[in-house]
Amino acid sequence: MTGGISGRTKVCGIIGWPVEHSFSPAMHNAAFAALGLVFVYVPFPVSPQLLPTAVAAVRALGLAGVNVTVPHKRAVLPLLDDLSEAARLAGAVNTIVNRSGWLYGDNTDGKGFLRSLEAGTAFVPSGKTALILGAGGGARAVAAELARAGVKKLVVVNRSRERADRLAALITEKTGVKAEVASWPAVAGATIAGEVLEEADLVVQTTSMGMYPGVKSTVPLPYDRFRPGQVACDLVYNPVNTLFLRKAARAGATVVDGLGMLLHQGALSFERWTGAAAPLAVMGKALYYWKDGRGGDNC
Repeated sequence: MTGGISGRTKVCGIIGWPVEHSFSPAMHNAAFAALGLVFVYVPFPVSPQLLPTAVAAVRALGLAGVNVTVPHKRAVLPLLDDLSEAARLAGAVNTIVNRSGWLYGDNTDGKGFLRSLEAGTAFVPSGKTALILGAGGGARAVAAELARAGVKKLVVVNRSRERADRLAALITEKTGVKAEVASWPAVAGATIAGEVLEEADLVVQTTSMGMYPGVKSTVPLPYDRFRPGQVACDLVYNPVNTLFLRKAARAGATVVDGLGMLLHQGALSFERWTGAAAPLAVMGKALYYWKDGRGGDNC
């Protein structure tokens, strides 16, 4: 943002509970400044019971739009006026655009994930098998986009078997891609079946496990059965180098951290709010500065 805050300043932000871990304000405010846009991006902590009030405030206060993060990505759906096809298929919204009081919900997570995968690896989803760890909003967006990209098979593992079943059924019904469910271990100390991990060409960790401050937690996998040639991605970006990624890398897998997805999904949100092409280099530099200059991986 240039020239300071004034009556002309357009406000964007992020709503979630919590939001103090978010790197998005640094990324978006750097982008606004680089393009000379009179915008500002603010984090808004919104408890679940106040979500309807917060969404109404986007309309009432004339905010240009907001990002939506956990735990609100699914709960926000009925509060909006219209949804993109990506949001409908994912069953989750991560971007709200205020079109003169008409609130439009979109989901840029899936496309952002594929762009980060393309930028960070030579992996091509078509014809491959993907293992999705989790069944929340991020998992749904990633699964839907991988199905569109031509994966041969999806396997979903989640602590709630019911939610995993729903996600697998949705993907198969809407895209025709074969989607199965594998079991989350019911006994403490047990792991997800090794055969499930070994079969996967791509493993995507979409849960909040390992996110700051719970950096010592991770999905119960037999990590020694990762192998060279596999790609392991974590949607968690704070810390950037999660325990999941460290363990997968030690076993030889190629790893992709969550900052790439954050960058690319954020760039898509930026373009929907401003109508301007996102300055990716500026946004990426801001993300890595924030990571390295504000307490490292634990900021």
